[in-house]
Amino acid sequence: MKLLLNPEFNLYEKDGKAFCDSLQIAETFGKRHDHVLRDIAKVTAPKSGVSENFSRLNFEPSDYKDASGKKNPKYLLTKDGFTILTFGYSGVKAMRFKEAYINRFNQMEQFIKSLLAAKLEFPAFTAAIMDAHEEPKHYHFSNEINMINRIVLGVSASQFKEQNGIDKKASSIRPYLSADQIRSIEELQRVDIGLIVSGMDYEQRKVTLSSYYSRRFIAA
Repeated sequence: MKLLLNPEFNLYEKDGKAFCDSLQIAETFGKRHDHVLRDIAKVTAPKSGVSENFSRLNFEPSDYKDASGKKNPKYLLTKDGFTILTFGYSGVKAMRFKEAYINRFNQMEQFIKSLLAAKLEFPAFTAAIMDAHEEPKHYHFSNEINMINRIVLGVSASQFKEQNGIDKKASSIRPYLSADQIRSIEELQRVDIGLIVSGMDYEQRKVTLSSYYSRRFIAA
C-alpha cells in the first residue's frame, strides 16, 4: 500500500497504520536529524532491551530526497515507536510535544478505523443499489455515491479531486478527507441503505439525507 500523508493530522498512513517520520520528530523537538537517527539506532540496538520484533514492527527504514536529489535515510515510526524513542526527551516543551503527538496518533487511528468501516460498508451499499434496479447501470452507483459526497463535501468526487490537486486516476477520495467528513459519509451511507431498501426514490432520498445531515452534523 502506498504511503499517504494525511494533511489534517500531518501523519502518514500505510497498511491501515499511522506513522510519523524521523524528520518530523527532528523538526518538532528542535533536534538535528542525524541525532534523531542516532537515538533510533540506540533504541533499536540489541543491547537496548527492546526486542527485535518490536523494532521491526515500529521502526521502519525509509528514505527521502534532499534539495539536491540525493537519497538520505529516515525512519517511519508508529505511535509505540514514537513513545519509546521520545521517552527520554525531557523538559516542559518536550512533554507538550509528546502529548500533542500522541493525541494526533489517537485521532489518526480513529480516522483510519472510520475509513475502513466505510469501505466494509460499501458491499452492503452496492448490494442495496443492485436490488433496487432490475437492470443496474454504472451510473446508478456513481449517482448514489456522488449524492452523498455533495451533501457532505458540497461537490462530487471528480470536483473534489480537481479542487484539491488529487490525481484524477485516484480510485478514492476518502484517504484525503477529514475524520469528520469520513464519519458523516459513513453514517449517511448506512442511512441510505435503509432508504433504498424501503423503496424511496432518488429525489426523496436526497431530500431526506440532506435534512438528516443538517440535523445530525450541522445543527449539533
